[in-house]
Amino acid sequence: MKQKESQASSSSIKQATNEASKQATTASIDQPDTRTDRSFDAIADHFEKKVYGGLKGDIRLAVLRRDIFIYCTQMSQTLGRPLRILDVGAGLAQIAIELASQGHTLVINDISANMLEKAQANAESVEKDLDIRWYICPYQALEEKLASNTEKFDLIMCHALLEWLAEPAAVMNFFDKHLSANGALSLCFYNPASFDYRNLIMGNFNLLDNSEYKADNEKSLTPNHPVAKEEVESWLRAHEYQTILASGLRVFHDYAPLKRGGHNDPDAVIRMELRYSQLEPYKWLGRYLHILATRHA
Repeated sequence: MKQKESQASSSSIKQATNEASKQATTASIDQPDTRTDRSFDAIADHFEKKVYGGLKGDIRLAVLRRDIFIYCTQMSQTLGRPLRILDVGAGLAQIAIELASQGHTLVINDISANMLEKAQANAESVEKDLDIRWYICPYQALEEKLASNTEKFDLIMCHALLEWLAEPAAVMNFFDKHLSANGALSLCFYNPASFDYRNLIMGNFNLLDNSEYKADNEKSLTPNHPVAKEEVESWLRAHEYQTILASGLRVFHDYAPLKRGGHNDPDAVIRMELRYSQLEPYKWLGRYLHILATRHA
């Protein structure tokens, strides 16, 4: 189905009622300690500027493009056809849109209508006739909206979503059901070790000593419930996935309080980030981690 025939048109995205966000708001009012899945609907503009408005976003996209595009090219050649790809919790969906422009078939999902409105505007500026379906809903409601509740995908991307889910481990069951035989899972998630390391470098010892510290998630993009790589790796093993690639995103850029030498050249920073993003031990210092894994039939 082409973009112009997509499930959610630009106008319908703009007018869509984000029921999940309403439920999350109600839950947070009635039960302050109850964790809910996070939507960035109310701060979509802030998210776009903060995450992708500078070099941080350029580094993030550069590493993901390298990891994912190379793999997709190889998989597409092996299968002899374009890939069927699902982006869960896609946000601004930059990588997904670029994959669609390469000829692949995309399903793009997010809980936030405002985020998908921005993503669709970006897609239309790239090309008018991309093969994309758009679904505004929490991932738990996505199954009933797909072409069939057993629709399979060659690649499922889930980037910067795990740390914002109330029950992140549960999403693995969704992946199991909708990943095709020999398909690939692309997980990108916030690295909690990077929070400690950065604050050690910055001398924020009082913050690290404060076991009750919580970021203000009304506007902050620092998750209060990140998942460590060891936990994610344990989920992958339990669900019989094999990791084929692991990268760190921003393995040094965020840790340099004084910008000097090559730090003042954005192209050089990206080049070095790409070089060290897959090298031990530097990749495990990334502010985010990217794992590409497969589950053989």
